[in-house]
Amino acid sequence: MMSSADSQGGQPNGLFRGLTFVGLLLLFLPAAVHAESFDISGYYKNFGVTLDRPDALQQQDSPDILGMNINKIRLKATWEVSDQFDLHSAYSFAFRIQDPHLYQESVFLAGPNPKGYRGVDFNTRLYPEDRSTVGSFGIFHNLDRLYAGFSLPVADIYIGRQAIAWGTARVINPTDIIAPYTFEELDTEERIGVDALRIRIPIGFMGEIDAGYVFGEDFDFAESAVFLRGKFYVARTDLSLLLVQFRRHLLMGVNMARSVEGAGVWLEAAYVLTSPFEREFLGTTGYDYFRGTAGLDYSFTGKLYGFVEYHYNQAGVASNRDYYFNVLQHPAYEDGAVYLMGQQYIIPGISYQITPLITLNSQILYNVEDRSLFLGPTIEYNISQNIYLGGGLFAGFGPGPERVPGQQPFPLIKSEFGTYPDLFYTNFRVYF
Repeated sequence: MMSSADSQGGQPNGLFRGLTFVGLLLLFLPAAVHAESFDISGYYKNFGVTLDRPDALQQQDSPDILGMNINKIRLKATWEVSDQFDLHSAYSFAFRIQDPHLYQESVFLAGPNPKGYRGVDFNTRLYPEDRSTVGSFGIFHNLDRLYAGFSLPVADIYIGRQAIAWGTARVINPTDIIAPYTFEELDTEERIGVDALRIRIPIGFMGEIDAGYVFGEDFDFAESAVFLRGKFYVARTDLSLLLVQFRRHLLMGVNMARSVEGAGVWLEAAYVLTSPFEREFLGTTGYDYFRGTAGLDYSFTGKLYGFVEYHYNQAGVASNRDYYFNVLQHPAYEDGAVYLMGQQYIIPGISYQITPLITLNSQILYNVEDRSLFLGPTIEYNISQNIYLGGGLFAGFGPGPERVPGQQPFPLIKSEFGTYPDLFYTNFRVYF
């Protein structure tokens, strides 16, 4: 969801302008390209959103209810140049009409930077210009894919802006730290593209070795990530082991998933050493942290599906007597894409097909320590082929924040999800 203040990327250099031109060219290649080797697709989406934030988190001149309307067009192109070489590109425009406060301030306390792993990028906002006074209308764009794929006898190689994601959990993925989505994100259909070099080597039955380098801002090694992942099939279990060195930290992760008596079960865990190569300077391991998610799902009937997850986040606070704001300075939140501020969560979810064309989904994120919860029901209607209409809400339940004299500008957080805004939305999607 694009409801927080917008971060602007750096000015593109000459090389990136050239790459951008190539990406756009791929989207609009002439019809002379053979139809079987070149494909263009895309979609149009509209989101209408209304937000109601807790009073203690509002600015003095901010209205109680904020609204936005987002119109997004995404074009995707794939060109299979040969059996061994293909090119991929995706470019999107978004036209947003919203309250000016939503361009300048965040409505959530924590959240990962969605474009933190791009070596270079153009400014997200086309209009108004960076230094202009922000009004209620903005135009945004995003070159989200621009990569080449090479299929070799022993490996597949991908170079450029691409999607990279890991994890088996349904909602909270401890190993997914490159460009994850948060629980309240509205549009999660396409993973955010990052700049990377990736090599995938198939081994054995359903196994592979996956390694790569993900470029950080300005191609700075200290802002980048290096990963090595092994995926195996052992004793009827999908198993993967992961090592990621990112922003001076080291993540060691494991994923397991299998079927047990008709139910699916999974376990995903990660342990992060926050400064494994600098301990002689820090002299402490107090910032190292563990995150884990365990869950199961089951299809009760052809129409009803359910799941439940338990998530543990050592980086969070264990008691609502602590100030939640304190954890935001932890490396897990600054670099590790962690956004939940508590330690223990239970996450149930269901999906029910009311009719062949109408589906109801609902998930709940429950903080065990402070007993607050975040509810997210949705409903969707498949109007006709490739046309969908839906809507839903995200509602937080729990004691709201309070302003305490002498503690400005930060309020006292009495519960995590009591600080979340109530969010109502509609969406309309057309694919072509």
